[in-house]
Amino acid sequence: MLFRSYLRLFLRPRQRSTPPTVPPTLVAAATVNLEAVQRQVEELQDQVAQQAILAAAQNLARAMETGEITITFIGLGAAGKTSLINRLIGTPLGSVAASMGTTQSNQVYSWHLPRTDRTLKLIDTPGLAEPGVVGTQREQLARIAATQANLVVFVIDDDIRQGEYGVLESLLTMGKRTLVVLNKADRYPPEDLQTLLDKLRSRLVPPLTADDILAVAADPKPLPNPEGGWLQMRPNLDPLLARLADMLRQEGDQLIADNILLQSQQLGEKARHLLDQQRQTEADQIIDRYQWLGAAAIAANPLSGLDFLATAAVNAQMVVDLSRVYGYHLSLEQGKALALSLAKTLTGLGLAKGAVDLLTLGLQASPLTSLGARLLKGATGAYLTRIAGKSFAEYFRHHQTWGDGGMAAVVTQQFQLHQRQGLMQAFVRTALARLTPENLT
Repeated sequence: MLFRSYLRLFLRPRQRSTPPTVPPTLVAAATVNLEAVQRQVEELQDQVAQQAILAAAQNLARAMETGEITITFIGLGAAGKTSLINRLIGTPLGSVAASMGTTQSNQVYSWHLPRTDRTLKLIDTPGLAEPGVVGTQREQLARIAATQANLVVFVIDDDIRQGEYGVLESLLTMGKRTLVVLNKADRYPPEDLQTLLDKLRSRLVPPLTADDILAVAADPKPLPNPEGGWLQMRPNLDPLLARLADMLRQEGDQLIADNILLQSQQLGEKARHLLDQQRQTEADQIIDRYQWLGAAAIAANPLSGLDFLATAAVNAQMVVDLSRVYGYHLSLEQGKALALSLAKTLTGLGLAKGAVDLLTLGLQASPLTSLGARLLKGATGAYLTRIAGKSFAEYFRHHQTWGDGGMAAVVTQQFQLHQRQGLMQAFVRTALARLTPENLT
């Protein structure tokens, strides 16, 4: 009767939980995310990772309070990002050259846009698609800066190339607010410039709007004068300045909230990943301990009729210990109920016999030899304990649910995973080392 009551408790369909309250604003949603990140980080044992994630979360919270907006300029090396930033700031702070690779690391500048009250940071990044390992590393810096920015200014100097489009598409896919700025507009006659802008808009609208694709001339080159000499055109950043001012007025708060929400989600994913790895390591240690404790007891016991499924493969205390790793606190009786149900599943699916067959081949143990039979029995008990432990780890990792396929699907998946040649060979080697003749006599 006790078993049936616990079986009903753990195998009955789970009740639908009340849906969480949706935060009314993006700022509220970002705040909720940051609070969740901090709770997750408290469980991490890796102090370095813990401090890094906490520092990143605190920086996001500080940005939300100050209202500071970061604008990252990204593009090919010769597109004119540095010239554009220099012209915006009004001071030649960055090095400018025609060759690629002039900007070798992220450079940060403070800037105030006239007629706005926002604190702005402009980030100049290394060029995309630069050659060699160093070029790849610099591009990674640029990509990271873009993903962390409130707004991305994607600078091009011609029709967008395939390599540029791939980076731009990844930013748009993640929901990063972006402007596409065609620099060096002075090189084109008016009709050709309009044709090029129309072509870009036909490719990028949506998800961008037509106003998000514009042309500027940050550092126009002298043109030959038909009457002799040269004509120096004036820089023209008016379209970009006007668009930035308009965006800051209309979308300033949303730019901040969107970015903090996105980054807090990424921090949450990172914390969950680290926590999952930590729990998996702890779970593996527990499973390893119980599988060999049970195996040694089974192998050393002279009773031929010992039921290793009941004593090793579905160890109730292992279930309890695994539950605590994942933040649950099952009683020993609850562990027994779960363990017994999984033992029946193993037997019903024929996996117990399958384990014997696999290990008979791997251990080359003769069933006619008493020593070989006990070695096989102990190794089989250990193997089934491992399958059970791995299955329970999945159960707790998914918040005490077996998923749509139920317990049988999870157990079968773990059995198939661990019968792969490499894993089986490693297990057999360990079994031979653990279950020595001294332990069997």
